[in-house]
Amino acid sequence: MPRYFIEVSYRGTHFSGFQVQNNAVTIQSEIEKALHVLFKEDFSLTGSSRTDTGVHALQNYFHFDTDITTIDRERKVYNLNALLPADIVVKRIFKVADTAHSRFDAIRREYLYHIYSMKDPFLNDRAFYYPYTLNVEELNEVAAVLKRHKDFTSFSKRNTQVNNFICTLSVSEWIQRDNMLIYHVAGNRFLRGMVKGLVGTMLLVGTGKITIEQFEQIIQNRDCTKANFSVPPHGLFLEKVVY
Repeated sequence: MPRYFIEVSYRGTHFSGFQVQNNAVTIQSEIEKALHVLFKEDFSLTGSSRTDTGVHALQNYFHFDTDITTIDRERKVYNLNALLPADIVVKRIFKVADTAHSRFDAIRREYLYHIYSMKDPFLNDRAFYYPYTLNVEELNEVAAVLKRHKDFTSFSKRNTQVNNFICTLSVSEWIQRDNMLIYHVAGNRFLRGMVKGLVGTMLLVGTGKITIEQFEQIIQNRDCTKANFSVPPHGLFLEKVVY
């Protein structure tokens, strides 16, 4: 059966995460419902990168199989977007090889976490208001430390169903843009809650509550109870998935 990728973008504020779950409205459930209404058949989507409740995505993907030959036409994408909530947009649907997999074929994922220090009502649901002095130089020093490590057990939430906690980060940096401080991280894979854990724990360094050496010890301890996952989800964006 032919396989298709569907590229989506969404504001996650009003959704219970990316993946379908019982008795909750999610990105996947809304797209599957819209596809069913438009094409009068059931669809089962497989996602490329799960995002938690409240997390946003500039680019994410699903794949699905169908015999419908008109599904990737521009008019169908328009109709599909008319059915979806305003916070979700389908950018395109395109045919791929029958063996292509939206999750396992991805070689790189990029995330951005946004922080602002001056109160701004227009950033309230898209960035973390953090009105405290941060040492940006130390934040970048500790961000660079992460690229030297592979085992991120300390930054994975409990009850995560994975075979290992090994990740390779190719980018880990803090940048300043549009009056915001943004953590930019890219890697081959990410664990559940990992980016929030990295940001929250690095902020302890940036505010002088722990040293860079203590941060590195948290990594080496492989104990998630030592990391700080308390930063809110709405500052986090999945920016890009690369195949």
